[in-house]
Amino acid sequence: MAELTPIEEVIVKAMQELGATKDSVIKTADDITKKCNRPKGLVTNALVSLTQKGVIKRVAREKAAGYYVIPK
Repeated sequence: MAELTPIEEVIVKAMQELGATKDSVIKTADDITKKCNRPKGLVTNALVSLTQKGVIKRVAREKAAGYYVIPK
């Protein structure tokens, strides 16, 4: 797995605690921001980075995009 920054580790852990570990259970950036109690801009940037590293998957939807952790 790619090297994660401390904020990325916090976000992945928060997503796992929220149950966002498969494509049928996805969480929005707002859900993740509330769970890890960090600024939204920081969380959003980390989500983009995690997506590029292949750790999480982004699912485009009509309203807000959703995210889930890709199983190892």
